[in-house]
Amino acid sequence: MSAQPQIELVGIDKHYGAFHALKDINLTIPKGQFVALVGPSGCGKSTLLRSLAGLETISGGTMKIAGEVMNGVPPRKRDVAMVFQSYALYPHMTVEQNLTYSLRLKHVPREEAKRAAEEVAKTIGLQNLMHRYPRELSGGQRQRVAMGRAIIRSPKAFLFDEPLSNLDAALRVHMRKEIRALHDRLGATSVYVTHDQIEAMTMADHVVVMRDGVIEQQGSPLSLYDTPASRFVAGFIGSPAMNFVPGSVDADGTSVTLDLPGAKRLALSGRRDPGRKVVVGLRPEHLEVVDIAEAHLVLPVTVVESTGSLTYVTTGGTPELTVVITGRSTVQAGSDIGLAIAPERLHVFDAETEKAI
Repeated sequence: MSAQPQIELVGIDKHYGAFHALKDINLTIPKGQFVALVGPSGCGKSTLLRSLAGLETISGGTMKIAGEVMNGVPPRKRDVAMVFQSYALYPHMTVEQNLTYSLRLKHVPREEAKRAAEEVAKTIGLQNLMHRYPRELSGGQRQRVAMGRAIIRSPKAFLFDEPLSNLDAALRVHMRKEIRALHDRLGATSVYVTHDQIEAMTMADHVVVMRDGVIEQQGSPLSLYDTPASRFVAGFIGSPAMNFVPGSVDADGTSVTLDLPGAKRLALSGRRDPGRKVVVGLRPEHLEVVDIAEAHLVLPVTVVESTGSLTYVTTGGTPELTVVITGRSTVQAGSDIGLAIAPERLHVFDAETEKAI
């Protein structure tokens, strides 16, 4: 039996004057699920999160949290906790005082609030820092305090608004593991906004890709990677980004020819409309380096970058292609490279609508 819905959004619209920021958003989040809202700047993901928190008033639709309609309910009565990018800690308060602030507002007895703060501090690894001020903490420690302040309230949902954007790369990797582990320990329901698709892919149970105020596609991280519904989703999910090459379906409908010099026909895994103009998506990690005589594509190499575990190759021509080779490679800039790709690895999009076909 599936988990009961903790958050239900039905037909949500949001207008800022003439600007339509959210357009008919429909989303159901089961209790205990970790959902990531991802997309480029201006896509509406933060507006949707702020609407959930009650910081924005929706223009239409129905919003429920734990079965209760939240339309018009003020933020303090929604029983959700928001963690911001900027931490939003009180600089004149110690860690303990920051953690217990919301409880003190509710007139929880001091000793009870202190015990709750100590339990939360153990959960997030801050028990030895309770008497420090925010200025005496590292970025990662401040973010833990912000999370602890949310946890102590035992809310119906945690709302994260790009909480790791201010941290360095190594600390971001560490903190995303901590946030996910914390979510699992608490059995929480979490909604996490990020522009970083790697964060979304590695942390979330369910990813919602947004574009221009609409949900472009939603599903498990790997379902979005394997079967993107549009060129936009295909280009947004996966790192390095998918290569896109224009082409046309051949007369038999079972192969496609790319608009690249000397390209051989690529077999398709299913039949398409003969003569149809398409854009073919090729993931860098799915392009296989083969002998030139066996290759579907033969292209000049312009750049080779090795990280030790992976080698990134950039080819010349228009468009450039990126190829990812596991391990080290003898490929050199200035030489030609032969590439092959299996039919089931091809992603085919209509040239006009950019929808998967």
